Amino acid sequence: MIRPDAKKIRILFMGTPQIAANVLERLLDDGYNIVGLVAQEDKQVGRKRLVLAVPTKVVARGRGIPSFQPHRIRQDTSVLDELKPELILTLAYGQIVPDEILNYPKYGCLNLHGSILPKYRGAAPIQRAIMDGEEETGITLMQMVSKMDAGKMYAVEKVRIDETDDYNSLCEKLADAAYKCVSKNLQPYLDGILKGEEQDEEKVTFADKILPEDEVLTKELSVKEFINKVRGLCAIGPHVIIGDKTLKIFKASKKELDMPLELGQIYVKKGIFIKLKDGLVSLDEVQLQGKNRMDGKSFASGAQSLNRQFID
Repeated sequence: MIRPDAKKIRILFMGTPQIAANVLERLLDDGYNIVGLVAQEDKQVGRKRLVLAVPTKVVARGRGIPSFQPHRIRQDTSVLDELKPELILTLAYGQIVPDEILNYPKYGCLNLHGSILPKYRGAAPIQRAIMDGEEETGITLMQMVSKMDAGKMYAVEKVRIDETDDYNSLCEKLADAAYKCVSKNLQPYLDGILKGEEQDEEKVTFADKILPEDEVLTKELSVKEFINKVRGLCAIGPHVIIGDKTLKIFKASKKELDMPLELGQIYVKKGIFIKLKDGLVSLDEVQLQGKNRMDGKSFASGAQSLNRQFID
């Protein structure tokens, strides 16, 4: 039997966001035979609602690789007939992959999941790990099966979560880990050396999709919970509600300042601060509804009207 070469077999890459784009680019640089990309549809962004290509599509387009963006992958599997992949590799694609696709490739379907399984199965493992105050996460190379993130585990690359990490910086670390995981383990997988380990169902936890209500920061949070939520959701900007407006927060830190403030009260002076149940939090990068994004000190210079108001 001819030994399959990891860099010659036909690989279909499925992924959408920047973390997936980073890995796709490094695999291409390393000479892997990526024959096509499947990604989520392009989306409108910003006030002008401009349609921008998703990050993986930008990479694929620059390398002359065909891209497919079916509205529902369950209803359009034509990519299989067009590209005839021998292996499918997925990282943060964003849709449930149907059995028709899972059963097609000669060498199966592998997923690079952004956690140390069986913890944090689901749609938002990176965000939830930061929000929960975890100190470690990683990438698990796993078998794709019908049940979400429930397949055999072939390899794990662990990553430390530093206190200074937010979603963006952790994604960069995990992209590096994902590339290492593939480059070290794909050939052993093809050679049958990696047999895979079943997940312990008793240790499974879930990382549910981020919902609109998750993006709200309230006065009931502790300082640590508030900051961790900002770190985990900084890509979208979680927010506090002040009167009839929202204030998005992209960076926050603990502030050592003894002020006789009430719970939820806002204090504006050379910065913007909120009193929580166990201390004061500094809002270091913000965006008021209808305004531009800016650092907290710059925002404070024109936001004196918020002084002594309260968040919900």
